Amino acid sequence: MTVDEVARAIVDFMRAEPRRRYKVTIGTDSELLSGKDADFVTAIVVHRVGNGGRYFWRRFTLGKFHTLRDRMIKEVLISLEVAEKVLAELRKSDHPDFAFEIHADVGMNGPTKAVIQEVVAMIRASNFEAKIKPESYAASNVADRHV
Repeated sequence: MTVDEVARAIVDFMRAEPRRRYKVTIGTDSELLSGKDADFVTAIVVHRVGNGGRYFWRRFTLGKFHTLRDRMIKEVLISLEVAEKVLAELRKSDHPDFAFEIHADVGMNGPTKAVIQEVVAMIRASNFEAKIKPESYAASNVADRHV
């Protein structure tokens, strides 16, 4: 699906029950492959709060990531790029109000805690709400399912 088609599907989903609360979240997860290439999956989730949701995802491979920090930064940069495109399309249509978040696959437990401040600052500098584990379900659950 194109970004335009995804945005249209999100709007259609929200218009089906316009009185509900909605949250649109974007998150990316990755896995290091043999040869230091990395497999990335980005998820776009529209959550009808208290009543399910729908998601869209895409996978692609990028080459040569030598450190975990580089991969975590790339995950956030991909999510930010997708967020800009999706929001630009969503703004073109009439839709119910929704919250919007970027979910980073980093948390206080484990080796990713060293980059939490950096990735959260990147997201906030782009004027988005940032969520980390355990609240970052778009990255750590949805995208992770497809890596």
